[in-house]
Amino acid sequence: MINNGDTAFMMLCTAMVCLMTPGLAFFYGGLARRRSVLFIMMESMIAMGIVTIMWMYGGFGLSFGRDFGGIIGNPGDYFGLAGVGFSPDTVHATTIPFALFFLFQLMFCVITIPLSSGAYAERLNLKGYLWFLILGTILIYYPVCHWVWGGGWLYDMGFVDFAGGTVIHTTAGFAALAGIFVLGNRKLEKPGMQPSNLMAAAIGTGLLWFGWFGFNSGGALSAGELATHAFTNTIVGLASGMVTWLIVAKITHGKTDFVDVMTGSVAGLATITPCAGYISPVSAIIVGIVAGIVCNLAVAFRKHMQWDDALDVWGVHGIGGFTGTILIGILADESINGVAASPHQFGVQVLGVVVAAVWSFVVAWLILKVVGAITDIRPSEEVIRRGLDKVLLDETAYDVVDPSAIGAQPEAEASEAALVFDPEPDAEYLERSDARPGRKGHRHHRT
Repeated sequence: MINNGDTAFMMLCTAMVCLMTPGLAFFYGGLARRRSVLFIMMESMIAMGIVTIMWMYGGFGLSFGRDFGGIIGNPGDYFGLAGVGFSPDTVHATTIPFALFFLFQLMFCVITIPLSSGAYAERLNLKGYLWFLILGTILIYYPVCHWVWGGGWLYDMGFVDFAGGTVIHTTAGFAALAGIFVLGNRKLEKPGMQPSNLMAAAIGTGLLWFGWFGFNSGGALSAGELATHAFTNTIVGLASGMVTWLIVAKITHGKTDFVDVMTGSVAGLATITPCAGYISPVSAIIVGIVAGIVCNLAVAFRKHMQWDDALDVWGVHGIGGFTGTILIGILADESINGVAASPHQFGVQVLGVVVAAVWSFVVAWLILKVVGAITDIRPSEEVIRRGLDKVLLDETAYDVVDPSAIGAQPEAEASEAALVFDPEPDAEYLERSDARPGRKGHRHHRT
C-alpha cells in the first residue's frame, strides 16, 4: 500500500541525487585545467540522457530483474518500462510507487561512470568516453548492482552496502584506476592539479553535499527512523572527514588549502555512504576520522607512484567507498538495521568489496584495451595541449588564446592576445588605460 509520506520523501531524495550529477560536473570542471573544462563537465551531463535510455531498455532488468544464478538479472524484465507502474512492488519497495523506485535507482546508475571520469581527464576523446560510458555501465554497474542490491550472490551471503559505497564509489574508483593505467600519463609542463575555477568547484561541492543527504537517507526507501540515522551520519561523516583531512594535510605538508577542505569533505561522504544506515552517529565520527587518514594516505601513495589521477578519484572515492564498506563489519549496530558487527560480517564485507574492486578494474581495463584496439579513443598530445574544449567541441569556457598563435600576429595584436591569455596580469599592467580594452570576459538495503 502506498504511503504518501514515504512517496514524498523518496521523490525529494530522487531529485536530490539527480542534482548530484550537475554538481559533479561543476566540481570536476572547477578542478580541471581551463582548456578542457566544458568537455569534462559534459562527460557528467551527457550521462543523464544516455544512461536513462539504457536503464529503460534492459538496464533496470539486468540490475533488479529475476535472478540468473546470482550473477545478473533478466534484461527482459521491465524492458521499455513494462511492469514499471505506480503501485508498490512486493520485493523492492512496498510503500512507494514502483516507478519511483525505478527512478531513484536510475540516479545512482547515471552518476557512476561519470564519477570515474575525473581520474583520466583529457585522455579520452568523445567517442572513447561514450564507448566507456555505455560498456562500463553494462559490464560493471549492472552486474555489481545486481550482486549487492538486486538479490544476487553477494546479497545472499549477507553482504550489505546501504547507499553505494561498493556499488558506486568502489566500482568508479577502481575503474578509474584501470583507465589511468591503460591511457597513461599526460605530458604536462606543470604536473599535478591545476584548478581552473575554485569558485565553480565550491558550487559543485555544495551541490554534492546537498544531494548526498538524499543519496544516503534515500537508501531507507521510506521516511522514518532509519532514514534519519543515515541523514545524521551523513553530516557527521562529512565533518569528521574534512577536519581529519585538514589536520593530516597540515602535518604532512605544513599547510592546508581550499582544495583540502572540499576534498576532505568528499572523502568523508564517500566513506560514510556504505555504512550510513548501519552505524550510530558516534561510530560515524570514527568513520570520518578513518576516511581523512586513509584517503589522504592513498592520495599520497598515488603521487609517490606518479599515477596521473587528475582529480584523485581512486584515492578519495575508490578507497573511501572500499574502506567504509569494510568498516560495517567492525562498527555495525544490530539495533539500527539488523546487521551486527562480527568476524563473519567483516569477512563477508571484505570479500564482497574486494571482488567488486577487482571486477571493476579488470573489466574497465579490458574495455579500454579492446575499444582502443578497434578505434582511436585517445586525443593526441597536441589536442591536450590546445584543449579538448576548443579542438573537440569548438567551444571555450574562458577566452584563452593559443600562445603559439601569438607570434604570427602583428606586434600590437600579439600584445593584446597575450593579455587575453594571461588570466591574471599584474596590477601595474591593468592600470594602463590602453590595456583595459584588450581584456575579454568568461536502494535497495537489507532489512
